[in-house]
Amino acid sequence: MTDVLRHGRASLAFGFFAQGVTFALLVTRIPAVQERYGVSDALLPVFLAAVPVLAGVGSVSTEHLVKRVRPSRLLRWSQPVVLLALLGVGAGGAGQVAVLAVALGVFGLAVGALDASMNMLGVSLQRSYRRSIMLGFHAVYSLGGIVGASLAWAGAHWHLELWVSYLPVVAVLLPATLVGSRWYADGETAPVAEGDGRRGTVAFRLLLPLCLVMTFAYIGDSTVSNWSAKYLKDVLGSSEQLATVPYNVYMVTTLAGRAVGDLGVRRFGAAAVVRLGALVAAGGFAVVAAAPGAWAGMLGFTLLGLGLCVLVPQTFAAAGRLFPDASDAAVARLNIFNYVGFLVGSPLVGALGDAWSYRGAMLVPMVLVLVTPVYARSFAAQPDRYGGGHERPRTADVGRGSNGL
Repeated sequence: MTDVLRHGRASLAFGFFAQGVTFALLVTRIPAVQERYGVSDALLPVFLAAVPVLAGVGSVSTEHLVKRVRPSRLLRWSQPVVLLALLGVGAGGAGQVAVLAVALGVFGLAVGALDASMNMLGVSLQRSYRRSIMLGFHAVYSLGGIVGASLAWAGAHWHLELWVSYLPVVAVLLPATLVGSRWYADGETAPVAEGDGRRGTVAFRLLLPLCLVMTFAYIGDSTVSNWSAKYLKDVLGSSEQLATVPYNVYMVTTLAGRAVGDLGVRRFGAAAVVRLGALVAAGGFAVVAAAPGAWAGMLGFTLLGLGLCVLVPQTFAAAGRLFPDASDAAVARLNIFNYVGFLVGSPLVGALGDAWSYRGAMLVPMVLVLVTPVYARSFAAQPDRYGGGHERPRTADVGRGSNGL
């Protein structure tokens, strides 16, 4: 393993961390943003929906940009734009809704390019390492989310202006990410046999199972982030203070699961880890739906963190293995369904909760997550034909050939 790859891995991990901090600082201060700009309750959902929609546009654009620009270079310049857009969100004031619209629009477009290029680099580095490291990157992202949420709590607790909360973070992270980006490594492109009909192309029919898994995973994730507090307070009768705990528990267990997840993939294979994660997540939703009280509900959200945490990183990694010499395009297209799940999840649970019951609404993401094991075969490496990433036996982790054997 060369110093280039080691430095590339460390610098990319810091990029994931910085993005976790940035995104958490935005989404956890939405009420403060609404109050600062005087955005009505009717208009707020439009702003919130526009961000993932524009992020999808940014991800699609990235697929075409990386044909001319390396993903490392695209990541290097998209991350500062995201940070500056965050600062722009905090810079406006009452009545300056246009400022908010522009800042969120730039944030959405840039974050789509950032998410796509970041995961492209992760997939290519994993191929170069010949072993699973993708979950580690997402573990660092979760750690950044915890740090960002903690900083947001401090800002809210001390009643700081948004720009006062955001400016020190941007002042630290922007130069740090620019310096760290000097060591980004694009990894390698896996060789594909001549005559393979998928050479250089992405067949959507083959990518579709992974797109569905990505969508279902983010429906589950958005259910926790948007509805856990309300569910604990209104359905399970917890205090308002206790209702803030499930999301923190979810984030911590997500971090823990991802921190050890790569070891599980190396030992048992990606398909087995994904199956187990889906079953644990479905069990978590079942516990939440049937919970007699707040502490039982907390157990359900703990299981959700441990189960859902493996699905997204392994879905990106599987796309890279399935289309080894078109992995950048596969990751960019797959990344779109991250935002689809985010857009669908929250209103779906809210509509079902209002029309039926919130306990019943929790069963819907449970059923969707249970579909994942059906597609687990898409996560299994096929090194004999496509190269680049057989991960099941432990001995494959130290292989030197392109097929990992």
